Amino acid sequence: SVLGRLFCLLHANCVLFLAAEAGGWSPMVTDQDPWLQVDLREQMEVTAVATQGRYDSSDWVSSYLLLYSDTGRIWKQYRFDGNVNSETVVQNKLSHPVKTRFLRFVPLDWNPSGWMGLRVEVFGCSYKSYVADFDGRSSLLYRFNQKSMSTVKDVISLRFKSHQAEGVLLHGEGQRGDYITLELHRGRLDLYLNLDDSRSRFSSRRVPVTVGSLLDDQHWHSAQIERFNRQVNLTVDAHTQHFQTKGEGQSLEVDYEVSIPLPGKPGTFLRKNFHGCIENLYYNGINIIDLAKRRKPQIHSVGNVTFSCSPPQLVACTFLSSTSSFLSLPSAAPATGEFTVRFQFRTWNPDGLLLSVHWDVCCSVLTTFASDQYLLKLIILCCLGRRVNDGLWHAVSLASRSLQITLSVDGEPSSDVELWEPVESRGSLYFGGCPPTECHIQAPAFQGCMQLISINNHLVNLSHVQQGLLGNYNELQFDTCNMKDRCLPNLCEHGARCSQTWSSFSCDCSGTGYSGATCHNSIHESSCEAYKLSGSSSGFYFIDPDGSGPLGPTQVYCNMTEKKVWTVLSHNNSAPVKVQNSSPQRPHVMKFSYNASADQLRAIVTGAEQCQQEVVYNCRKSRLFNTKGELIPHRSSLFTFKSFEPLFLTFRSVWIHAVFTLLMRGRI
Repeated sequence: SVLGRLFCLLHANCVLFLAAEAGGWSPMVTDQDPWLQVDLREQMEVTAVATQGRYDSSDWVSSYLLLYSDTGRIWKQYRFDGNVNSETVVQNKLSHPVKTRFLRFVPLDWNPSGWMGLRVEVFGCSYKSYVADFDGRSSLLYRFNQKSMSTVKDVISLRFKSHQAEGVLLHGEGQRGDYITLELHRGRLDLYLNLDDSRSRFSSRRVPVTVGSLLDDQHWHSAQIERFNRQVNLTVDAHTQHFQTKGEGQSLEVDYEVSIPLPGKPGTFLRKNFHGCIENLYYNGINIIDLAKRRKPQIHSVGNVTFSCSPPQLVACTFLSSTSSFLSLPSAAPATGEFTVRFQFRTWNPDGLLLSVHWDVCCSVLTTFASDQYLLKLIILCCLGRRVNDGLWHAVSLASRSLQITLSVDGEPSSDVELWEPVESRGSLYFGGCPPTECHIQAPAFQGCMQLISINNHLVNLSHVQQGLLGNYNELQFDTCNMKDRCLPNLCEHGARCSQTWSSFSCDCSGTGYSGATCHNSIHESSCEAYKLSGSSSGFYFIDPDGSGPLGPTQVYCNMTEKKVWTVLSHNNSAPVKVQNSSPQRPHVMKFSYNASADQLRAIVTGAEQCQQEVVYNCRKSRLFNTKGELIPHRSSLFTFKSFEPLFLTFRSVWIHAVFTLLMRGRI
């Protein structure tokens, strides 16, 4: 029951919604899944919520989930601490403002000596939404006033909600080879940006800048591109990548229009067209969707573009526990004995029970490992040899017909196993796990999300399951896929690979030169002198001049003399080089490149007491001339440079024996 009434106050463009003046909300004791939902009537930008217990009572909520949704069907969540009495107001600010219409307060803990009680306030501001819905075949073309547009500064921002993991959001290209493409790929956002007309268009070697994860969850996500000359910031939600474009180009020159998204162009590198909603798309200050909605001449529409976001068709459920989650559904097997189960799942865990079926000859289907039943093991090894714990949606189809069991994953060719007798399912189907009394296999329960569960071609209504009208369940969340990418941001350092499960992440430090939970600790000494103090003799060693800093290790030769320790860095021109037919007009130029980066060289030099560079050359009837840097000649044909900048030497008709090293004595 709900006590009190809902009303709102408007003040200074901000909105305050109250669930009750006095009294408050308290559910029936018999309600097994209580929650309080607030409808803001339209999208609002919510910044904080506040709670109290029920007025003049011993009823309050000490912790709760705050779910939010713009449709009331698919939810995301915050978890907050609540109250310790019925009268004190506890306000919780959201880490990032959310744009939403519906809020749902789900009690987790409450006063053990009383019951649940809530009065709520929601703080935020009004929000103007310009939205367009694209069906995967439609698009908007934004045409510039002039035939081409060349810019040195760009700011592009939008919000999007996608029905699929693939799709081009925005694309523009120019005749000289410039292009910009923003697209979803495997649930992440890729940006391709080329300002260099010397590079071939749509090169197969193009490398995107990638941000975000799980962006196909049918929730709104924000994206922003900020570019000034070659410096670019790409931000998705709260995660930003800073990078610099390659080449020498400083401006972006596109043809007279930009596609939002792209109406398929054959012969380009682009993948699927975007299927979903785009909101408030600003291209250098111009709201393109607003122009399209007002039918301005700069906008050309392709296909069926509508200006309201269609409600989601898919409703997922989340399996929370690796020990006790399960969903039980009746099998409803037809009299013929034929049986079909289809569903989609996504997970980070490498192991987990997806489906348990009571059959005469086999009883379960797993994500990555097989059961003790030999028959099903054959099916798993044939069909699930691919990695399916990558956080993406995967489709499974399992069928039994007469003397055959068929398993197919992601629509690929199925694996068939012939049986020696017909099979029939008995009892209930268990998804994600099963009660201890019903499980016939030792396996962890599935942790992840499922959707589109179909039994014998009948789609299961998960709302009926939640309402207790169908089947049974334990440790499930409905109307949400509550997955978290623990590798975003990537806390693994020095290029280590991050992998994750439902509740943790780990870093693979192999090949990085570092160790520890996040690959932070260098496994190499910081200098040759440190190796000498540990008892090492002369030889090749890896040193890490900045320890656990961002610079990686580099290989050097440590020359341990009696009085000094010399660090010698090799380069690419140590062999003798014969120079012929050179002249002042056509000189022979040599570039010496060390096996260390400029930053590594700088760190090594900074920690050295003495540094020198040398070039030894042998010549006959020739002379060294036209050099860069300050040269000090010696009788022994040895030249010492006062700096360690990259060395360019020009020779004429001369034999060179290039012995060019950086020698130094390290400090501890």
